[in-house]
Amino acid sequence: MASAIFTSLICRQQRLLTLTRSPVAIQLYTRLASTSVQQQQQQQQSQNKPTDLQQLKNLKVEYQDGIAVVLFNQENSKVNTLSRGMMDEFVPLFNHLQNDDKVKGIVVMSAKPGSFIAGADINMLESAKNRDELYKISRHGQDVMNQIEQSKKPIVAAIFGSCLGGGFEVALACHYRIAMNDKRTGFGVPEVKLGLLPGAGGTQRLVQKLSLPDALDVILTGKEIKAKKAKSMGLVDAIVEPIGPGLHPAEEKNINYLRSVAVQKAKELTVQKPAKKEPGLIENIKSKIMSSSYVQNYILQQAQKKVMSQTQGLYPAPLKILDVIKQTLESGSKVGYNAEADGFADLGMTTESKALIGLFHGRTECKKNKYGKPEKEVKNIGIVGAGLMGAGIAHVSIDKGFNVILRDTTSKALSRGYSQISKGYEGYVKRKRLTNAEYDNVLSNLQCQSTFDNFEKCDMIIEAVFEDLKLKQNVLAELEQRIPEHCVFASNTSALPIHQIAANSRRPQKVIGMHYFSPVDKMELLEIVRAKQTSDDTVRSAVSVGLKQGKVVIVVGDGPGFYTTRLIMFAGSEVFDLLQEGVSPKDIDKATKNFGFPVGSATLFDEIGIDVAAHIARDMHAAFGERLTDQSMPQLFQELVANNLHGRKSGQGLYIYQKGVKGGAREINPKFTEIIKNYSKEPKEKVTMENIQWRTGLRFLNEAARCLEEKIITSPTDGDIGAVFGLGFPPMKGGPFRFIDTYGVSKIVDLMNNYRSKYGDRFTPTQLLVDMAKENKKFYS
Repeated sequence: MASAIFTSLICRQQRLLTLTRSPVAIQLYTRLASTSVQQQQQQQQSQNKPTDLQQLKNLKVEYQDGIAVVLFNQENSKVNTLSRGMMDEFVPLFNHLQNDDKVKGIVVMSAKPGSFIAGADINMLESAKNRDELYKISRHGQDVMNQIEQSKKPIVAAIFGSCLGGGFEVALACHYRIAMNDKRTGFGVPEVKLGLLPGAGGTQRLVQKLSLPDALDVILTGKEIKAKKAKSMGLVDAIVEPIGPGLHPAEEKNINYLRSVAVQKAKELTVQKPAKKEPGLIENIKSKIMSSSYVQNYILQQAQKKVMSQTQGLYPAPLKILDVIKQTLESGSKVGYNAEADGFADLGMTTESKALIGLFHGRTECKKNKYGKPEKEVKNIGIVGAGLMGAGIAHVSIDKGFNVILRDTTSKALSRGYSQISKGYEGYVKRKRLTNAEYDNVLSNLQCQSTFDNFEKCDMIIEAVFEDLKLKQNVLAELEQRIPEHCVFASNTSALPIHQIAANSRRPQKVIGMHYFSPVDKMELLEIVRAKQTSDDTVRSAVSVGLKQGKVVIVVGDGPGFYTTRLIMFAGSEVFDLLQEGVSPKDIDKATKNFGFPVGSATLFDEIGIDVAAHIARDMHAAFGERLTDQSMPQLFQELVANNLHGRKSGQGLYIYQKGVKGGAREINPKFTEIIKNYSKEPKEKVTMENIQWRTGLRFLNEAARCLEEKIITSPTDGDIGAVFGLGFPPMKGGPFRFIDTYGVSKIVDLMNNYRSKYGDRFTPTQLLVDMAKENKKFYS
């Protein structure tokens, strides 16, 4: 239900602060987390002993012309991570090769296509019991990287695939880096997205290798950098072009080719160190300018302003990163390494980092298929409705191997939908994410038409028409005369109960809800809604399609508003109570953004569309009655709609929308101010920022817990993922259930009872929370 503008703000927040597909490589830092002093001494003693190469399980060593080729090949895994087993083998092996006179140089690379070192087992970090352990973890990681960097024998990193976090820190410590120019090859330090900083020397080496602005951009955003860009930045020394299309058996040829180039470079480096590129006049001038303490301080100040603007200061990691780099620039790398280890230890103990790591685990879980394969694989999808949502669903389907028919009643609607899709992919071509040939191939999977021809071949229909129950029932009735028996009918609805849509269906077991969020190509969440009649196989089909589309999937129960829309409306009803009490929309926006939401809760209704909210409020008030709100809110919505106050799309809602006027500069709509006076309520107490945050927040938290109690959601994990990735609930708080655990269930219940005494029964805590408070339980162990 969220609008494109609102959800694009969530997307921006997610790009900055939520999780990438690859974990932060902190296994390297955590190797000693549970190792006693005696075990450490034994390891140090064993480093000087010959390594039994026959016993290696995660590494393989081969020799070629005096060069040792160390192949990362983690057992029982599709990708390489810096697992405990990997590092327990790597350190003694490294020392063995250093002491072997027959070895003149070393190449490190992966035996797995598409994964150099993708990341690490985050559970290792979570096993650290206190700050001191985290500090030792970071120090150990720094020591290992320094050993690699100070090796008298040249070490070449041959990189094909993801090279992130600690994996990137390994590559940075090597003397030369060669990368395969493949779309899977990417570099980055995404630790900030877990509330951490690179703890094995990453902050230090990146500041050394890059200009200060570039280093800050890489470390603060955690973004992934592709091979060619990494080469232009100086993070990679050489690029190797693939010799095949990147598909088996060409994969093996590419690995062998990369290896041969790396071995040759290692042989060259045994004779001569890599030549340093002499900077030109412009580079020298830039270097001198950047070395000025005045310039450095100015850059750091501007970076801090940007961080505060984007995060409201609610994320400790970016600010700690800036502090570490400032100390490095002012006092040198010795102080910098100390500051990095201290920062890593401090951040690892924060509730924000624990919340973000919890989200990482939850997101990973919701990217897996927990329901199994459907009886018949979905290959052909028909989409009814070529509007913003229908076209968006087609967009995320045609590049995943699905054949898609996009159907609408008019050629104008089809043209608009096709244009939306093609422009999206043209953007990928411009950004070099796709070649022209790939663009043509993707678009060939799309067929636009105004008839139902070939719908009898579809395995799934996704209906994306206007949010009207009768209309959706009619579409289902017409299609059931045409589609095959196995075909799933999925409705993209944000609030209409699925059992009502399927009320007249002759095969309700094949009807399901698939609630996508706009813009579909950017928003990760897919809320799949299962009615009582929906079969297990239908759920399996919907989940498999969603996962293949690249979505984070939660399966929820049927009912008005399902999970995500229900939470918005319960929290939103309190927003309108505050407005009726005379609180300014700007004060509500400021308070909720300071809590961590990407867009203020008053502005949110303008973004959603007040006409859409009015429709949902009417239906949900009929279902939930006074527990949602009194009758005044639906009436207020209807009057706003009658006066054309539809929100941003009509140019006016709570605010006036004018071209070039953004954010806090917008004027509160005088029409809204006049209308709201007719619905005024006497405030029960002075309204403060904290009061606004708790009143809206408690309604959100309580309803989330009630959805779990009523089995609308099946786990706290699904609830947290749905709230963060669908509604923009502050990631640093981990989601509503993680937040309740962190703050304390008993404290939440006490707050609710306090507000109940002032504002009435709408603040009555749900029984689940009351029982958990009595038993001192948490949602997460």
